[in-house]
Amino acid sequence: MTVKIVGVRFKPAGKVYDFDAGAFVLNQGDPVIVETEQGLGFGYVAVSAAYREEAAPEKALKKVFRLASPKDFEQREKNREAERRAHIYCLDCIKSLKLPMNLFSVESTFDANKLTFFFTAEGRVDFRELVKILVREFRTRIEMRQVGIRNQAKMCGGLGRCGRALCCATFLEKFEPVSIRMAKEQGLSLNPTKISGQCGRLMCCLTYENATYRQLKTERMKANWPKVGRMIHTTQGKGKVIRHNVIGNRIAVRLETGQEAEIAPDAVIPEDKTDHPPEGQPEQKPGQKPGQEKDKKK
Repeated sequence: MTVKIVGVRFKPAGKVYDFDAGAFVLNQGDPVIVETEQGLGFGYVAVSAAYREEAAPEKALKKVFRLASPKDFEQREKNREAERRAHIYCLDCIKSLKLPMNLFSVESTFDANKLTFFFTAEGRVDFRELVKILVREFRTRIEMRQVGIRNQAKMCGGLGRCGRALCCATFLEKFEPVSIRMAKEQGLSLNPTKISGQCGRLMCCLTYENATYRQLKTERMKANWPKVGRMIHTTQGKGKVIRHNVIGNRIAVRLETGQEAEIAPDAVIPEDKTDHPPEGQPEQKPGQKPGQEKDKKK
């Protein structure tokens, strides 16, 4: 079965949904009106239309209704104004009802038949009275949706510790699991304030290079790198391994003098060579005093 499919995105960095393009010639970035389960929706083409050979799906794909017109852009601006008004009104209602919830966004469907209020809260919230007040005020369907703190950061956006726009708000379509072990693998500080994002959770970017670090660490261990915490002999003296810089192919050592140095792996003196006397000097036997062999020969 050959189907002409186009990918449409409704929000920046949002999920891309497949639609039946029909006879429309669509390119990436084109504004379109599509059929959704909640009515008509306004979105942008994220993946250009292409024919695909696919088995008949259990549920038929929704279709592209038309290309967006200037009137559609005007309708979208009206919806945004309605969203701002609903946000302010709902905040006042939450304050008067003293509900333990943090409202941060309101979204309207394109045909203005439904308003969705997004909020965060530490536990369950009884918002039945709030919904009744909102229905009386706006005369439309109301949905209260509780989301996690990471979703709030994705929807609101902001700047990360790197000074760039948040990854989740710009290109991440879904959240990958992040653990403190990833920070340990990469030799990062375990201070929560340094490895946490705007949402207060571990930064999503910890996952980007984690696989590379794990692969390099495996290769370095096969090359017999000394483990962290081990005492070693180097060309700069004796010291303790405090960390591995697998990206730079260096070993960080704290010398007996108290100084910290990063050395190349070939600067580590193998143990079987550390007990040998310097060249030109005879090997000293156990219990033998220095110079004793020389006096014996005389």
